[in-house]
Amino acid sequence: MNWVVRTLGTSVGKKQLMAVTGMMFLLFLAVHLIGNLTIYGGVPVFNAYVDKLHGLGALLVVAEVAMLLAALIHITTAVILFFENRRARPVKYAVDKSGSGGRTWSSRTMPYTGLLILLFVVIHLTSASRFFTDRTAKTTFQILTDLFSHQGYIVFYLVSMVIVAFHVRHGLWSAFQTVGANHPKYTPFIEKLSLFFAFIVGIGFGSLPIAIALMK
Repeated sequence: MNWVVRTLGTSVGKKQLMAVTGMMFLLFLAVHLIGNLTIYGGVPVFNAYVDKLHGLGALLVVAEVAMLLAALIHITTAVILFFENRRARPVKYAVDKSGSGGRTWSSRTMPYTGLLILLFVVIHLTSASRFFTDRTAKTTFQILTDLFSHQGYIVFYLVSMVIVAFHVRHGLWSAFQTVGANHPKYTPFIEKLSLFFAFIVGIGFGSLPIAIALMK
């Protein structure tokens, strides 16, 4: 972990770690969404997907450990950068209403949407993950059906998906900028890609409670 410590010593290194770990989460979101959308193939198809995923055994464990490490690095780096920026800029900049240079509502609220997403992940994992639920008595679909039978949780879930979409919208664009993909020819495409991906993530995950309700 020495390379992590050295990298965290520089502002550029911290931002690069944020970009790399952020890209890992974006990839996870894409794969997770594709898997969840198998629900539209019917309950047997969805349960078969979950069983196949859990059947990966050691490979799944390695992936989960990798994501956990990435999460720790991403969160730690985000907190450090947040307080470093606060110390370096005690007086807030005037609001940039043009939205240029990435100064959007999404970018200004990244630390706060990140905390809300962390809260959602903790609650969602403790409510639906294989580590905290009994999969011997119920299938994954049944567990999710029980979970989404509570209106309060549905509201919490949908609001969280909107927050995730806003976070992803700036996160994808920012990650490309950090790794050097900043060119007048490509930046407009990256901005549109970020917006499109955020829309797909928000709508895709947000539609799951509706799909499950229709299949009861």
